[in-house]
Amino acid sequence: MQPVPSDAFFDALLDWYAQNAPKLPWRLSREPYHIWLAEIMLQQTRIATVLPYYERFLAAFPTVQALAEAPPERVLKLWEGLGYYSRARNLQRAAQRIVSEHQGALPQSVEALLKLPGIGRYTAGAIASIAFGKPAAALDGNVMRVLTRLYDYAEPIERPTAQQQLWQLAEQLARAAPSGSVAAYTQAMMDLGREICTPRAPRCEACPVRAFCRAYVAGTQASRPRRAPKAALPHYLVGAAILSNPRGELLMAQRPPHGLLGGLWEFPQGQARQAETPEAALRRTLHEKLALDATVGELLTKVRHAFTHFKITLHAYACRAERLDAQPLGYADLRWIALADVDQLPIARADRRVIASLRSAQARLL
Repeated sequence: MQPVPSDAFFDALLDWYAQNAPKLPWRLSREPYHIWLAEIMLQQTRIATVLPYYERFLAAFPTVQALAEAPPERVLKLWEGLGYYSRARNLQRAAQRIVSEHQGALPQSVEALLKLPGIGRYTAGAIASIAFGKPAAALDGNVMRVLTRLYDYAEPIERPTAQQQLWQLAEQLARAAPSGSVAAYTQAMMDLGREICTPRAPRCEACPVRAFCRAYVAGTQASRPRRAPKAALPHYLVGAAILSNPRGELLMAQRPPHGLLGGLWEFPQGQARQAETPEAALRRTLHEKLALDATVGELLTKVRHAFTHFKITLHAYACRAERLDAQPLGYADLRWIALADVDQLPIARADRRVIASLRSAQARLL
């Protein structure tokens, strides 16, 4: 496969970017910390969603040092609702490493960036190119889509061989970009994929590099990138316990610091095993994780939620226990807290919807 790059290609792309680049806050700054934070937040997340989080996060943690020293629960609380919470945990771990090993300044090379928690090949390339002007490839979903159309690449992109070849193409283009324009080139490719070379109905008539696009010439742009068939997402039933003490406070449990939703707080809950009902799963979980023998009562609400690789239906039940001296056998911590104060805790979206339902029911009784 012969490379597409030419002076005319880069001229057309960079001219388009200069005229159309959105004025995003992280693009108005050359501070590497700002660029790194934005790249982490933008993973699997839309710009419109990220903007308010980015502003609040920087206001709370204006420097890498401030982030490194922050209470982890405060970091998670400011990330609440943005999803993919391992990003926040890794962001703080990386900040701590940057302070202890790099005198508080992000390293500039892809190799050094890759050694930091939460920074993979794409993010390392994006930071190196945008923040430091290094000719590094940054291959995200948007850029991958642009490349498969530019080169009319027909192999399913999930295959390891396809990933290797697309990275090679991305690296060729990054190295060929005009000196001094690497940051603009990297962001132009991202914007091109997001705004013009869209997954469905690409806006080829508005594309600045249409003349260089092999898929456009062949009429195959709608079928690029080619993907392997997706398997159906598994669906799990989860039971959650709404337990209250004599003061009317609710029992909340903090998930272990690592793994899915690590460090977030939830109503004590458990996933049903094969042929197990949510009620049975909840009774088992309360015994195993809290050393409580509880009665599962009325179903208060059901919440459906989709994660990246699976879906759940969360069944929240009013529960009673003869004793309330729960032990955090399967959790990092436990806390009794009033419904009015629960917003102090970082809580995942599904449990947040349960809280909204409880508040609505409480309001109807007043």
